[in-house]
Amino acid sequence: MEPVRPYQREHYRVPLSVTYPVMFSDTANIREGQVTNLSVFGCTIECTGAVPDNTTLLVRLLLPDQKESLAIEQAEVRWVKGNRVGLRFGKLERTADLRLHMFVWSRLLDRLQDLTQEGAVLPYS
Repeated sequence: MEPVRPYQREHYRVPLSVTYPVMFSDTANIREGQVTNLSVFGCTIECTGAVPDNTTLLVRLLLPDQKESLAIEQAEVRWVKGNRVGLRFGKLERTADLRLHMFVWSRLLDRLQDLTQEGAVLPYS
């Protein structure tokens, strides 16, 4: 049996059952990809092409809650593993930050409801 590792993240990430399109750019390139998990502090993107580690990107998340993209003015590339890139959000306008928090919170509530309907044993219950 594999040993249990403590959870290391600053904030819970929502694993997405459906991926969301994303566009991002640095000073030289504009790229597209898919968000595969998301938190209020960052996300993981799957994309083609190399993305340099430790760079800053402008990101536009295309979330299903509104027609307009969610603009993240600064996102730091924290790690790159093959075609996956881990981003940490740095600068968002207040309305974008609120929208991101509301979106993530609603997905967490949906996930909690799914777990309770499946009869999963939840901690502290």
